[in-house]
Amino acid sequence: QVQLVESGGGLVQAGGSLRLSCVASGGTFTFSNYAMGWFRQAPGKEREFVAVISWSRDLSYYADSVKGRFTISRDNAKNTVYLDMNSLRPEDTAVYYCAAGVQFQSQADYWGKGTLVTVST
Repeated sequence: QVQLVESGGGLVQAGGSLRLSCVASGGTFTFSNYAMGWFRQAPGKEREFVAVISWSRDLSYYADSVKGRFTISRDNAKNTVYLDMNSLRPEDTAVYYCAAGVQFQSQADYWGKGTLVTVST
């Protein structure tokens, strides 16, 4: 059974930074074979795509709302994907979900349970 466990969320002031981590594990899951991504869901809103990185780390894509502020990276030796978030804004407040096997920036094979990021003014 595949498990994705996020960490690193918390309360930060606007303009601050946070680093989210997601560790993958389970059965026959081969982390390095999967495109990994981050999504988020703000209160009262639908879940939205944030960023994705290819299995080989040579391609990454970002939502326009985070481009230039967020960076996705991965360490295949540690089965871990990261999301470095800088210049945080109150509108970045959301539960952030890690996903494995991201397709079309909207679907994924596996999901984590999420970590809450709150950005205060």
